[in-house]
Amino acid sequence: MLLVVDPAARRVDGEAVRIARDVLCAGAPGAKVCLPECGEEAARALARRGSRRPVLIGDDRVLLNAVRLLDRERELADAALAVVPVGADARVALARGLGVPSDVVSAARAVLSGVERPLDLLADETGGLVLGGLRIPGGEERRGVLGRAGPRLGLGALARGAPENGDGARRPAGPGEQRRGAGVLGGWGGFGRRGPGEGGPDERTGAGPPGEERVPAPRQGGVSGGRSGPRGLRVEADGRVLAGPGGPVTEISVAPRPEGGRGMAEVAVRPARGGAPVRARARAVTVSGPEFRYHADTWLAGPVTARTWTVRPDAWRLVLPGG
Repeated sequence: MLLVVDPAARRVDGEAVRIARDVLCAGAPGAKVCLPECGEEAARALARRGSRRPVLIGDDRVLLNAVRLLDRERELADAALAVVPVGADARVALARGLGVPSDVVSAARAVLSGVERPLDLLADETGGLVLGGLRIPGGEERRGVLGRAGPRLGLGALARGAPENGDGARRPAGPGEQRRGAGVLGGWGGFGRRGPGEGGPDERTGAGPPGEERVPAPRQGGVSGGRSGPRGLRVEADGRVLAGPGGPVTEISVAPRPEGGRGMAEVAVRPARGGAPVRARARAVTVSGPEFRYHADTWLAGPVTARTWTVRPDAWRLVLPGG
């Protein structure tokens, strides 16, 4: 077992990290602990894990970036991951949604006694991955705020070089734009080049990958920031048109592996004029039309004019409580 402890987690909640280490090391005396200070060190530790199971201690960024790195290195199917979530509720919502226990002790015990479960994911045409689900919200999304804790030097750090506005402020990259000179994949530095839409927040600003930014978890029961829906978008599920340019909607959501639906995604399109959402199951979902942005797990991505997400069944494995 290889315990990779995110430095941001050590700063945010050192006591939770200590408890997780104590429980894991007591249950697996041969566990090796890695305390990286930067993404490059974490990536090297993961690459040299040998037969040890990676156990990630940190927030959702750590899990997302580990999956992206292993996928880029063609090792995702061979490495079962385990995670002990440490961080604010909004920053560990993905792990908990996947079935990881919410408290540190239970999560650590699940690592020791849990079972490997194969999970589907969504992959887009640029190489971007979605583990938990995505949504295209209605209205103008409020720009995400990361808080005032200062720079984060965690496993989600990116290389510099995001496009800038005329006033020097960072802005999301437009369709087709990539950071020139960017060299690392997500926060696991040193292992290949990023594809568009990959990575984690910038260590100086909290900005996400090209065209992505960190946003708070969406509120339950509605779409934040306005009542008007995405207009003029066409939604296709395995070629079947669920929504066309003439019918504005309040929200579009896509989630991998619905109940009993291995290798499928659940698509829901909520019409702006009320009524029941249009639902479908599909292996591939395409949204196209005017520029739109979308939430992919914990990121707000875009703007783009078209994107296709395809289900990859049993693409990765996560250790979850047995039973």
